Amino acid sequence: MATRCSFENSNEVGVFASLTNAYCLTGIGGSENFYSIFEAELSEHIPVIHATIGGNRFVGRTVAGNRRGLLVPNTATDLELQHLRNSLPDAVVVQRIEERLSALGNVIAANDYVALVHPDTDRETEDVVADVLGVEVFRQTVGGHALVGSYSKFTNQGGMVHPRTSLEDIEELSSLLQVPLVAGTVNRGSDVLGGGMVVNDFAAFCGLDTTGTEISVIESIFKLQTQQQQAGQQQQQGLVAGMRASLIDQL
Repeated sequence: MATRCSFENSNEVGVFASLTNAYCLTGIGGSENFYSIFEAELSEHIPVIHATIGGNRFVGRTVAGNRRGLLVPNTATDLELQHLRNSLPDAVVVQRIEERLSALGNVIAANDYVALVHPDTDRETEDVVADVLGVEVFRQTVGGHALVGSYSKFTNQGGMVHPRTSLEDIEELSSLLQVPLVAGTVNRGSDVLGGGMVVNDFAAFCGLDTTGTEISVIESIFKLQTQQQQAGQQQQQGLVAGMRASLIDQL
């Protein structure tokens, strides 16, 4: 299910939070509302952790990870690194990366099997991503944009890409990632998907401005609908098919 929330009047949820199938990080804010929304949805399944990176709250744009590991930039202090290692599950490897493009959330997009990276990332970074996250790594652009983490969002179930991505590019990316993809927006037409939402295999969080249509696309492509919703949708499709058939008979 997709949940709307905001961080101190900002709809850019993906800037202040990072979500995987094994853990969730949220920036330390003036209000606990943001953290409590995540905790209410996720605490039964995975730990929700307060964090900062280099003393900053925008953890979602500075880290990248999946259920096997978490990559942090060289701006992260030893104390922050220790806090993450103490708080995260034992199976999650935390690794600091010496990378020139230090906003890792903008330049790396990953699920539990595949990662896309900015074409200009260092060779060593590519190797570390493959080792720590246990994924295949591809240098890619999304809709002509090199910031793959900002303009795409994908899980093990499906993914969304920049709305101006061509059909050929969507098909190519879909075959690389081995998941269905759709072009879409978040927060009432924003194409910065990585900044506008966080999503894993069982939950999604997006900004308060996200429209009902955008929510339904998100729930559909990431397969987040409840059984009740799916049954209702199937019933609706059945009704439409029946009406169509009767119309054709009449014609």
